[in-house]
Amino acid sequence: MKSRSLVTRGAALTLALTAAVTCAVPAQAAPGTRGLETLADQTVRAGAPGVAVRVSGPGASVEIARQAAWTRADHRLSADDQFRMASNTKTMVGTVALQLVAEHRLSLDDKVEKWLPGLVPDGGAITVRMLLNHTSGLPDYIYAPEALLSITGQVPRSWKPAELLALVAAEPPLAPPGASYSYSNTNYIAAGLILERAGRRSLPELVNERIFRPLGLRDTYFATDGTSRDGDRLAHGYEPDREHVGPLLPPGTPDSIFFVGPQRPGHVDVTNHDQSWLWAAGGVVSTPADWERFLKALLSGKLLPPAQLAQMRTTVEEPDSKGTARYGLGLEQYLSPCGPVWGHTGGDPGYGSQNYVDDSGRSAVTVVTTTLFGTHEPTLAAADHKLVDGAICAMLRKPIPAG
Repeated sequence: MKSRSLVTRGAALTLALTAAVTCAVPAQAAPGTRGLETLADQTVRAGAPGVAVRVSGPGASVEIARQAAWTRADHRLSADDQFRMASNTKTMVGTVALQLVAEHRLSLDDKVEKWLPGLVPDGGAITVRMLLNHTSGLPDYIYAPEALLSITGQVPRSWKPAELLALVAAEPPLAPPGASYSYSNTNYIAAGLILERAGRRSLPELVNERIFRPLGLRDTYFATDGTSRDGDRLAHGYEPDREHVGPLLPPGTPDSIFFVGPQRPGHVDVTNHDQSWLWAAGGVVSTPADWERFLKALLSGKLLPPAQLAQMRTTVEEPDSKGTARYGLGLEQYLSPCGPVWGHTGGDPGYGSQNYVDDSGRSAVTVVTTTLFGTHEPTLAAADHKLVDGAICAMLRKPIPAG
């Protein structure tokens, strides 16, 4: 899933909160460090189970973690923890795709049908480029009833990529291929299968060989189920319980859809839900430090030749963003109040993340909240949005916006 700080209908969750703090601030800290601490505190008071912020750049860095008191018995939150990065994975998938393009093993103009005969509706008209920039018109499989029951933990199961594609095989297209942008996780399931065939490796192997290992991302891995590879390193994620979640789900979601997991105050713990439904659309687990290293390497030209990096940064408008975001090939440009940045957002039950880097690849920022649908509550959505923009401004060494 893709996460953005969205204001939707819903009632505030009333929780008695106190903050647990992790804060490491070197002597040459980024501007607005104290302001970021305040914004993180406000985000937890607004209802976030926990939030972690990391800003890094030349001669300046800061790490902040805050959590609600009721979450401490499960896990002591740290900015060094691992988080499910969800749709941020698409940036890694796009990177591998463009590496294969540079090696002439794949073309952005290849038709999907060439690589996946019979698997994707209208595959003879959809190109690899359309998959990567979400202009294919393919509907999103995550809204299929079977997928929703799995995602929420009501009917646990393991998914194969071809099964996810089959969920929308009979659905009408959202638009003709290439006509318009419409975010769909289905695009990246198809792209992942194409990469496996072009790269002659499994997708986890490709990402490990081409990104994790060369960059030394030792705390990053590709999740295929709900098991944490590194035990307690994975931060716990939560969603509002059945009593509170209804108004926060997408319009039209049946009342029978709710999250299943160990009960917590107003929430359920969804940390160990099976992740196979995400795969190429969002399966990577990482730390803020590892992810920032990846984004810096990407934007500074260490992972792609100039021609392919330019292709990745060629964007289309995201109509729902009201002019604040554009989408490239697995890479998003966000026009923050303090200037444009590059990166992606991610949303997996229990985890919402926003990761950005400046144009030069020298400074990066990560904001992770240990809930996804909880951030759709208006008060928390507003606090989360302020925190993300404040962290970006600190990364760009500009004052945090007032209000």
